[in-house]
Amino acid sequence: MVKYIPANDAIGGPRPAARKEEWTLKDFRQELYENGYFRQEEFGFADCDRYQRARVSGLLNKAAAYAGYDYNARGLTHDVLFEMGEVFLLSRLAMRIHKIPMAGEVLDIATYENGAKGAHMQRIYEMKDESGAARVSIKSDWILVNPATRKIMRPSAFTAKPLLTCDRVLDCPDPKKILLPKEGIEDLGTRNVVWSDLDGNGHVYSANYGDIIWDYLPPELQEQTPREFYINYSHEAVFGEELRLMGFQNADGSYLMEGLAPRGTCFTALCVF
Repeated sequence: MVKYIPANDAIGGPRPAARKEEWTLKDFRQELYENGYFRQEEFGFADCDRYQRARVSGLLNKAAAYAGYDYNARGLTHDVLFEMGEVFLLSRLAMRIHKIPMAGEVLDIATYENGAKGAHMQRIYEMKDESGAARVSIKSDWILVNPATRKIMRPSAFTAKPLLTCDRVLDCPDPKKILLPKEGIEDLGTRNVVWSDLDGNGHVYSANYGDIIWDYLPPELQEQTPREFYINYSHEAVFGEELRLMGFQNADGSYLMEGLAPRGTCFTALCVF
């Protein structure tokens, strides 16, 4: 337990009668499982939009961060895996939003390894509120890459630890390949990759694509909360490169977006409202 002491006491000043009480704050819990990791975490203002709803980029950030928390707790930090020549890059992700988290809410967030399928290693996520109700469910596919050569390796080449599976059933679609149609595509403009977009791998951080996508959606869709969100990461984008954004709205109101980098498609995404 952490005790909260009024600021006036902290600096040695007089203690007004109205401040005689001390409040106690409950520590957030975290647990390391055999095949996963659990941690309670609050959604802050920085994770949310103008209506204090969690942004898609904030949810993507939790997914990336929790994969890191899991391996960090096992001593397999980014630096350790880099030295081993075995790092993970997010390839595809599918998300179902049951009820959007709001600023200030504390959620129980857990992530679990779920084996390998083809060239992908799979990881799932559950975000629940204090009642145990599902708020956000995520399924993701990762690729194993040699950071020096950028060569993609088979999951069987991963030597840091055994890849485990889980038997949890999520109310979430599977990640899938996303393609824009060949006709009727709208040119949404360009966006330069800036310094603050980058992560420790030297390319645009996976979660930042959520904000890029929302910045280029039609205004009426920016105001809405998606029911589902899908993204494919194809080629990295690095500092100074220009992304050309292309969009297409389906008849059901869902929206497809593609980011084109100098080396080809950077990402494709589907927002379902």
